Amino acid sequence: MKWIKLERSKIKVYGKTGKLLSKGITEEHTAFLHSLFTNDIKNMKDHTVVYSLWLKQNGFPVGDFFVYKLGDEYILDTSLDGKHVVEEFNKIKLSLKVCFEVLGYDHVFLFGEGAGEFIKSQFGVELKEGEVFSKDGSIVARNSVRLKDEGYDIIGAGVSVQKEDEISEEVFEDLRIERLVPKLGKELREGFSPLESCVLRYAINLNKGCYVGQEAIARVHYRGRLPRSLALFEGDGLSEGEKIKADGKDVGVITSVSSLRPIALGYILRAKAEDNLKTEQGKAIRLIKLCEP
Repeated sequence: MKWIKLERSKIKVYGKTGKLLSKGITEEHTAFLHSLFTNDIKNMKDHTVVYSLWLKQNGFPVGDFFVYKLGDEYILDTSLDGKHVVEEFNKIKLSLKVCFEVLGYDHVFLFGEGAGEFIKSQFGVELKEGEVFSKDGSIVARNSVRLKDEGYDIIGAGVSVQKEDEISEEVFEDLRIERLVPKLGKELREGFSPLESCVLRYAINLNKGCYVGQEAIARVHYRGRLPRSLALFEGDGLSEGEKIKADGKDVGVITSVSSLRPIALGYILRAKAEDNLKTEQGKAIRLIKLCEP
């Protein structure tokens, strides 16, 4: 088992329950999140967690959130600055009676062999994927999305785990890259559709109805096979933002580079995935694999 302390914002979202709103929703804070995020917030079961995106009208990402449903409130976990998020949410909630509160919670993520046994020994629960347990101010969730591995979030005040199993941010980033997990500001950014990063299966619900950016996502999805895909590459001396070339033409770009190994994430045209690839500096680069659609 390994673990890392994550420096991420936590925001509590709650509001008024009253008259029937659109699509059978009676909670105004649920209506707000459902109309803003890409995943199906309305139909979340109590004590579960989902991953979701916040998009612009053009379908490009503004932010990403893990959404924990705890009774009649939600806890949002994001890499964005919490105070800035609350400011923006207050601008767009219009007449909805929704409240936001930035929380000063600690956050530890455990993963790998033995993580489930640790959670059982400490909290007395065995969680299925996406399930959340809460007690005495602590939130525990089984969450494989962060690293595409059996993993658990522990969120609350004064969270701690045995020191010898801690990993550095560099190791965590290296594993993220190896496992093709897209990151906000790296792979999830302006100019790239989230669908190209293969998050559709767990981050976007195509049947939930309208949300900000829904038309752009639907247009790209129903057009058919995407011409570009997130991919894992291997090569020495790679740099973020470096163009990938084949036959002298730009066919991709590097978005994340590990500081520990010669591996990187980037986007590439699927039609050029088997070509002889080089960077714009003339360095050889090898495609290891494309992300799974």
